[in-house]
Amino acid sequence: MKIGIIREGKNPPDSRVPLTPGQCAWIKKKYPLELVVQPYPGRCFKDGEYSAAGIALSEDLSGCDILMGVKEVPTGQLMNGKTYFFFSHTIKAQAYNRGLLKAVLEKKIRLIDYEVLTNDKGQRLIAFGKFAGMVGAHNALWTYGKRTGTLDMPRMNSFKDYEAATGFYEKTTMPRVKIVLTGTGRVAMGASKVLSDMGIALVGPNDFLNKDFDQAVFTRLGCKDYAARKDGSGFEKNDFYQNPQLYKSIFKPYTQVADIMINGIFWDNRAPAFFTINEMASEGFKIKTIADVTCDIAPMASIPSTLRASTIADPVFGFDPTTGEEIAAFSENGIDVMSIDNLPNELPRDASTSFGQQFTEHILPELLKEKSELLERATLAADGKLGKHFTYLEDYVGMANAAS
Repeated sequence: MKIGIIREGKNPPDSRVPLTPGQCAWIKKKYPLELVVQPYPGRCFKDGEYSAAGIALSEDLSGCDILMGVKEVPTGQLMNGKTYFFFSHTIKAQAYNRGLLKAVLEKKIRLIDYEVLTNDKGQRLIAFGKFAGMVGAHNALWTYGKRTGTLDMPRMNSFKDYEAATGFYEKTTMPRVKIVLTGTGRVAMGASKVLSDMGIALVGPNDFLNKDFDQAVFTRLGCKDYAARKDGSGFEKNDFYQNPQLYKSIFKPYTQVADIMINGIFWDNRAPAFFTINEMASEGFKIKTIADVTCDIAPMASIPSTLRASTIADPVFGFDPTTGEEIAAFSENGIDVMSIDNLPNELPRDASTSFGQQFTEHILPELLKEKSELLERATLAADGKLGKHFTYLEDYVGMANAAS
């Protein structure tokens, strides 16, 4: 079996890698596999580092059985009949990637999406989420500092690694601010780590809503803290996951006391948004900085002000809740939105190393099996057809029309 690591073709460019040079060398030693890397000067690990680790460089990957990247592959770069691993951002029927999945089907590609590689309990096995949360939390404070002038902090991508960032935190006093963090998964765990490393105290939701503090604090909300059954019956997590359309948002009290919101949930399109644009325009809405790590694009989004993904080069835009339109960042009457969709790329070497470790531990052994249920569950498409777990996307890609 021959695995090729493709260059990232999406714009804005991403410097992360699915496997580091050291991990590639370890794989070659342990398994009967060949690896080849497509040259690309934009990677956080340079071509020379792969060569030094004994990994071949080649522009031509046509002889590879499996091609691995990170972000979506431009349709013009897809090779017919290959097996690809990358984040496709299509499983929620995202309109902006419809053409990508159609091209995958037309080219009879087997697409395995990292986002849906799960164990038999449905738990994700591989993700960049922790690092997205870490950078998202850092950027939330950076954005707030820019808006208020209360904090002068470098961007995360200016540090060599996270250890260097923690050195800065240890010498910095954070402004007196209240932060509400949503989520209980990898993203929220990463954000919590950074906030704690910044010296920001974690407090319970009730204290957050009802007490004043003389220091920076944050609270972390699970779904029971921000959603409730419309019929007034008790909250049950499994019911919420299976029937989110039966729930309403109860997040409003947090909007009246928080200065910053960091959104780290996985959002189902059927679930209620945290708040409406009209609520954002109300006098009692206090949040002025939103770091939307989730980054679902409105109107199908948990946060209606996420009009688009921002970029590492231009991380923040303003939102005017009275018009529902984008305005300049840090405008007096606006709400600032940080919605970078490749946040881990601000800590690319740390994030790539962690991701590759997850892949080699959980996924690589499955590639050597004659049949893998784990890989089958994550196969969005193969041989021109949607995978059996993704037939709900037929309307999205116009399968009926394609078949005719």
